[in-house]
Amino acid sequence: MRDQKVNPYLALAIGVIAVSTSAILVKVAASPSGVIAFYRLFFSVLFMLPLFLLKYAGELRFITMRDWLYSIVAGLFLAFHFIFWFESLNFTSVASSTVLVTLQPIFAFIGTYFFFKERLSGKAILSGIIAVAGSVIISWGDFQISGAALFGDFLALAACALVTAYLLFGQTVRKRLSLITYTFVVYTISTITLFIYILAVNEPIIPAERKDWIYFILLALIPTLLGHTLFNWSIKWLSTSTISMAILFEPVGATIMAYFLLGENVIATQMIGGLVIIIGISLFLIDERKVKIKHMREHSV
Repeated sequence: MRDQKVNPYLALAIGVIAVSTSAILVKVAASPSGVIAFYRLFFSVLFMLPLFLLKYAGELRFITMRDWLYSIVAGLFLAFHFIFWFESLNFTSVASSTVLVTLQPIFAFIGTYFFFKERLSGKAILSGIIAVAGSVIISWGDFQISGAALFGDFLALAACALVTAYLLFGQTVRKRLSLITYTFVVYTISTITLFIYILAVNEPIIPAERKDWIYFILLALIPTLLGHTLFNWSIKWLSTSTISMAILFEPVGATIMAYFLLGENVIATQMIGGLVIIIGISLFLIDERKVKIKHMREHSV
């Protein structure tokens, strides 16, 4: 971690704050889920295009077939992650949907072990279990509310599995490509996928309301270009497990925003679950930091 100027943990923290706005913006938009997802990625690609063409387009010549394959798969997973998650917000609360879609450690721990042979300490696994328990506590309130809310929770959980797969494939490619090139390629693939999807399901390409254009642009600028791009930058220095754990902070920010901006009630299980999540993630990141420092000291001797 010596050859980068920005602390990856700081970048990760900023990214989490940025993506916390996503559920709020999706919730207030009137357009169908696929349309929201499409324009979110479309505007992200559009804003990146000038910089990519001026400085990074030449890198496309050096992308291997394997990198193209992994990038395409990552783009597909990202596209359907957005579709499933945005749709879940039509059935369940911002707090529960955001918690479940960020319930990535379960998949990330398994994925990084089988894909990259990464082993976690007992403390790290325990802290992950604590954080996951917090997510279960939050979503338990929806189980008691209605079957529709539970269906929304299942959609959010599917979106969680997809975004974890997106990060796993991205972890492989990102180490060999620049941030701008990798992000532009994956976002472009996702945009094309989402365009085909909305045509296939016959969703209207024109937004339901004019104000949705504002929400699309904000989704592109804040949670996508700032939030997800910082995750893509951090993944060169940090593992998918670490990023997945940190993203569990997102429900806390999203729940607070939903309370003040949307008037959503915060029930006791959500507050207790949120506190448990914070404790679990804090323990994980502290342990992860200690392991990295110890590893650096051993290699510097």
